[in-house]
Amino acid sequence: MGDPVGFVGLGNMGRPMAENLVKAGHDLVVFDTVPERVEHFVTLGATAARDLVDVAERTDAVFMSLPVPEVVRSVAIGEGGLVHGSKMRLCIDLSTTGSRVATLVGEGLNASGRLMLDAPVSGGTAGAAAGTVAVMVSGPRAEYETMKPLFEAIGNPFFVGEKQGLGQTMKLINNVLSATAMAMTSEALVLGAKAGLAPETMLDVVNAGSGRNTATTDKFPNRILPRKFDAGFSTGLMHKDVALFLEEAALYGVPTWVGHAVEQMWQFALMRDGADADFTTIVKHAEGWAGAELKGKGAT
Repeated sequence: MGDPVGFVGLGNMGRPMAENLVKAGHDLVVFDTVPERVEHFVTLGATAARDLVDVAERTDAVFMSLPVPEVVRSVAIGEGGLVHGSKMRLCIDLSTTGSRVATLVGEGLNASGRLMLDAPVSGGTAGAAAGTVAVMVSGPRAEYETMKPLFEAIGNPFFVGEKQGLGQTMKLINNVLSATAMAMTSEALVLGAKAGLAPETMLDVVNAGSGRNTATTDKFPNRILPRKFDAGFSTGLMHKDVALFLEEAALYGVPTWVGHAVEQMWQFALMRDGADADFTTIVKHAEGWAGAELKGKGAT
């Protein structure tokens, strides 16, 4: 379907999003530092690139789905990065970097005559697999309209503005609310368990009332009460997103009393569990302090 599209970063989020592009009929040129990930896409009909420059030599538009801002900057405009390929005209970043890095990368691309769409996503690995993630896009409106069919193959696109980095600001607002819901729901439900309330009863009541949130509707009933802790998003990435939110707030001079408290709880979880722990394991710290456990019926 049309010209081939580049895709760099085939990890937990990148792989399912790239797979959905293939399912929608798009030809991909792919690159990842893990060869097995690339080989998987070759079996699906994609073309393997030798390196980042090769991706940008073969495709007009390149998607990036990468873990941290430093990697995004290096891949896009660093030595040996996409900016050095002769054909790439548009770079679309699905990662979470914060508006400062998004602006820096955008300016670096613009200086070489290229354009950028900032397009972070939210919805986790399950949403990425189902093609239902929210895609928060900022940048040139005309480029968004051109790329909209590809965004729709990935999930539900929202154009949030032409100012570079607004997509990042929107993503950080979303994720700090998710992080806060996880942290506070952990403390609240552990209190209930310590007092003698059944976890299922608490969730039934909260989800019928005003305390309902993504933690109570999904993470706790599906990941925590069964003691699976398999949401597919890491503690390290959640802490990164909260820290980026605080950086964003400082940039605009917005107070963050609650945000700083949330960051401290995620930093504690990061120090105790490591960056790769599933972010739902944060509840274990509240459980440990209280001496009470949120275990559902039938959980092992």
